[in-house]
Amino acid sequence: MSRVVILLLDGVGIGALPDAQKYGDEGSNTLANLAQAVGGLKLPTFQKLGLGNIAPLSGVDPSPLPLASYGKMAEASPGKDSTTGHWEIAGIILDHPFPVYPDGFPDDVIRKFEERIGRKILGNVPASGTVIIEELGREHLKTRRPIVYTSADSVFQIAAHVDVIPIPELYQMCEIAREILTGRHQVARVIARPFEGKPGSFRRRPERKDFSLPPPHPTLLDRVKESGQVVVAIGKVDEIFAFRGITRSYHSVRHDECMAYVEKELKEDYSGLIFANFVQFDMDWGHRNNPAGFYQGLIDFDEWLKGIITTETGDDLFFITADHGNDPTTPSTDHSREYVPLLVFGRKIRSGIDLGTRRSFADLGQTAARYLEVEALNHGEDFLETIS
Repeated sequence: MSRVVILLLDGVGIGALPDAQKYGDEGSNTLANLAQAVGGLKLPTFQKLGLGNIAPLSGVDPSPLPLASYGKMAEASPGKDSTTGHWEIAGIILDHPFPVYPDGFPDDVIRKFEERIGRKILGNVPASGTVIIEELGREHLKTRRPIVYTSADSVFQIAAHVDVIPIPELYQMCEIAREILTGRHQVARVIARPFEGKPGSFRRRPERKDFSLPPPHPTLLDRVKESGQVVVAIGKVDEIFAFRGITRSYHSVRHDECMAYVEKELKEDYSGLIFANFVQFDMDWGHRNNPAGFYQGLIDFDEWLKGIITTETGDDLFFITADHGNDPTTPSTDHSREYVPLLVFGRKIRSGIDLGTRRSFADLGQTAARYLEVEALNHGEDFLETIS
């Protein structure tokens, strides 16, 4: 029974794309800049796989005999958000970016939203989520108005204290926003951001929920499910694909839980796709400019990955990659327009093959589709013959 296992390290980019200046991301390089900031990376498993063969990384030397085939991928779609990156991996290349709102959302959008929820809102500005709840949290408690904000990504975020707006009601507000945000205001995601605590010590709750657009065309997930094979979504993959093309899912934003779910599924016997997203790199350390936390996350993942490699005995085809960058060393707290690493390994796969720079993330999805013998995707150039 053959499977494809995609391990996506959210926000772990490996160098600015040629058009990064259009996004204000010149000089961004999540892994290389992180390595300099922490005095060199010590990631023995990644080094053995060939991470240091992709690009120069302080502390991660090139391996003379990499256990994986290796390369990097450029994003063909415009943008640098999670939805665009995940969709492109699964075979969708967008011809225009999702809308962003550096000056906040237009008055007509906010007015419609306020009318539908029966309350005025606070905010309507681009902001860091942890910062804006500290800035507006006290007023929110007094006025009971939800806090609306965005970022450099295509998102409409609604933050609310759980004692003011219960989580089910917050989800309803997000569904209303999702209905309103159509046409030219069709943002990639509406996100519920519940929090708790008192002024000066507000804390985000784990019940964040993303209300994503459904993909406009069939994805790798759809093709695999339609073929009668299993599709397992782990992390936030289910929400990013609007729960489409999925057989079962394990939703979590914690690495330890996602690792446990991957291990659980690898013990099962079936043919299909396991698609896991590890979001703490992005959510907890990239957006919060926390190089130390980011590095510790890589160390933990590296140690876990060692166990996966040493115990894997089946015909699974593994991909390690990312959806964009999120350089924790730059002044920006937003995603960065970067290449993403590509490591490919498995019992049937040739190791040490330099896959070069792929022109699209969709090359991964097309290769996965061919390996699982499902209908080809609309985009992507498969490289299965190169590594078989």
